[in-house]
Amino acid sequence: MSLTRKQTEDLQMVLRGAAIALVITVFLGPILWIMLTAFKPLSDVYTMALFFEPTLDNFRQIFERPFFLGSKLTNSVIISTFTVLIGIPCALLAAYSFSRFPFRNKKLMFFGVLATQFVPPMVVILPIFLMFRTLGLLDTKIGMIWINLSIVLPFSIWMLKGFVDSIPVEMEEAALVDGASRFRVIKDIVLPVCVPGLFITGIFCFIFSWNDFLHALILTRKEAVTLPVTLGSFLTEEGERWELMAATGTIILLPMFAISYFIQRHFVHGATSGSDR
Repeated sequence: MSLTRKQTEDLQMVLRGAAIALVITVFLGPILWIMLTAFKPLSDVYTMALFFEPTLDNFRQIFERPFFLGSKLTNSVIISTFTVLIGIPCALLAAYSFSRFPFRNKKLMFFGVLATQFVPPMVVILPIFLMFRTLGLLDTKIGMIWINLSIVLPFSIWMLKGFVDSIPVEMEEAALVDGASRFRVIKDIVLPVCVPGLFITGIFCFIFSWNDFLHALILTRKEAVTLPVTLGSFLTEEGERWELMAATGTIILLPMFAISYFIQRHFVHGATSGSDR
């Protein structure tokens, strides 16, 4: 029995809706579970109950002894913020240099910058640990900012170079002929055009730094421990404290949601602007 055109369209709509619902469930289901568990009392943690009397007791516990999440949250904010504040200006200047100045082995150097992104972190973590121990950078915020910069700078340079390449060289040459310095050219011509790229690159830099687990796990002990590493501290003698893990996970997720919400226009514009470079 053949279907009519309207029946076919209705069936396609149903299948499309089912596919969308499946994707939403797969991707948002774990996040929803974490957030619900964060507000559950201990008696409901191991149940699938969607309706319960919410409590903030889990959040209170993680900020008190022995977890002291407040110091870890401060560490994550400081390390991620300074990684962005230092990394973005350095990446913009490096991207401008690769885009505008001819120098020997430029392509090879640019390839070398990108190649660092394909090296598995586990391959280099031991040499980094030994170097940090020698330099006295283990368990320090400066050391964590340093290692995060080594992760985000190659990506940031690659992203921003596409935006700099899109700026007509003639605009800069005209400004230089009129007597503007190179710094003035970057400040008045390059920087305003690259604002969308700076936003999206800054977002990714912050996310990479905020979510870093491996380096923080190995290179910190007490003073510079960040939020992702704290999740392991909830494996106590009482067992796995899933409600406390969920509360910490919710705190880790909240900045990501806030960033995506408040600057989504810059995010989308920046992604599409750099996609054809």
